[in-house]
Amino acid sequence: MATAIPHHRHQSSMERLINFNLRPSLGILERERAKHRLHSIIKNVETSNDSIIQGYSRPLLVQYTYEYSLSDRSKDTFLRAFFDTMPVTLDSDSDIDFSDTVLEEQIRTAFTGFADYLFDNFFLPLMASSQTTPQPSPITHSAVQRALGGEQEFSGTPDRLSSLRGICLTRDRHRCVISRKFDSREAENRFHLEGDMARDDDGVFLHTQRLFARLEVAHILPHSLVHTEKGGQLEHSKQVALEILNMFDHNAAYLIEGEEVDRPRNAITLTHDLHDWFGRFKIFFEPVPDQPPHTYRVGSYVRPNMLPDLALPLTRKLYITENRTIDPPLPRLLAIHRAIARILHLSGAGEYIDQILRDLGEIGVRVDGSTELGHFVKLRLDGWITGVA
Repeated sequence: MATAIPHHRHQSSMERLINFNLRPSLGILERERAKHRLHSIIKNVETSNDSIIQGYSRPLLVQYTYEYSLSDRSKDTFLRAFFDTMPVTLDSDSDIDFSDTVLEEQIRTAFTGFADYLFDNFFLPLMASSQTTPQPSPITHSAVQRALGGEQEFSGTPDRLSSLRGICLTRDRHRCVISRKFDSREAENRFHLEGDMARDDDGVFLHTQRLFARLEVAHILPHSLVHTEKGGQLEHSKQVALEILNMFDHNAAYLIEGEEVDRPRNAITLTHDLHDWFGRFKIFFEPVPDQPPHTYRVGSYVRPNMLPDLALPLTRKLYITENRTIDPPLPRLLAIHRAIARILHLSGAGEYIDQILRDLGEIGVRVDGSTELGHFVKLRLDGWITGVA
């Protein structure tokens, strides 16, 4: 029988001060044992009746969050956090004895708590694109902090969206990076100043073109993750989301902390509709091998008839300014966005969250009680939903 360990772990004050960068990676053998035990737990939990909710699979959410973590270091952090919530260790060389019904129930309960923690405090906030996230359980939150090596501090950021939009439009030549439509407001301004002599950023006459749309700046990782409302102090709920992001991709939170979230490397220019799909992780960018840097295959989980003007997937080379005076979108941030899109799609969590948000925005709590009332209450109390349509 695998040795059970107490569910509540002691965390010394010294350990809380250790920066997670200083924590050693798992050894090769230790990592393989932990990976094997993780998969055995996932396989066992998949047989339980409550592992799937309206098409959303908790086991698949955990599995793909681990698999799409972007480095061995990230995977090690995930494994540490996961097993810190489990009643079994990560590095035992013996198989877990699921015939022990008490142990099995403890594992399934802990697994559900871990999956719900990821869902409620990371994936749901990202898709809802609002202010705060539901509060995590103290047990799971402390487990993630222990895996990272202690509680971390992240600073907030004031609004800089107007400036960012102008910079990105300049870098992206006033075109949507996917559809290549030219910004209609910029075109109108150029026609007003120059008439039929107005040209686009490449010197082509605008009056010969037909692809125009109102363009928007789209954050790759949401601005709301580090947006502050009161005195520049980042709320605890956002600290939690950023800690999970660091667990998901080692040190990723520091790419968007403070003013960094509103740098052009974390933004692209899109039409309104494509901005919506991209922000909901339905459209993603995948680098194309053996092509020039910043060349991507634009993939989609959107039904083809919903994008009649685009035949996705398609290949696009992102615009680069001369002498790189403006940073291009950072490949690492696009990789994080792509990984999140795949996790949400493959686990069914994306559709489940869409349904929650549709219910809240369109019909509120259904008479038959099928709306997730708990999510509704948390989203409203935490400021995610300020009203219904």
